Amino acid sequence: QVRLVESGGGLVQAGGSLRLSCAASGIFFSINAMGWYRQRPGKQRDLVAVITSGGSTNYADSVKGRFTISRDNAKNTVYLQMNSLKPEDTAVYYCNADWRVTPLAPTNRSWGQGTQVTVSS
Repeated sequence: QVRLVESGGGLVQAGGSLRLSCAASGIFFSINAMGWYRQRPGKQRDLVAVITSGGSTNYADSVKGRFTISRDNAKNTVYLQMNSLKPEDTAVYYCNADWRVTPLAPTNRSWGQGTQVTVSS
């Protein structure tokens, strides 16, 4: 099982920046894609950004040019640098990771506990 622990959320004024971190631990053979999702009050959980083990990235249109996802494979950690934050970015942010316990095992997905990001206007 892979456990994900997020950190870095908080309260920031519009236009400010925050950096989220998510560290994976546990027993696994490999971690493939890692990503960040967010859930606004009363809304579904939406993809923010995803990064593969090779470094390919994909972003939601609403955050392109403002957010940057990166990862440190040696530390099994994924980051989300959020710049030019807007009040509509306020949400609980969750990280996830797709992993395998052996090379031929099915892919599993783990989620972090979530971290609150609040952007004041």
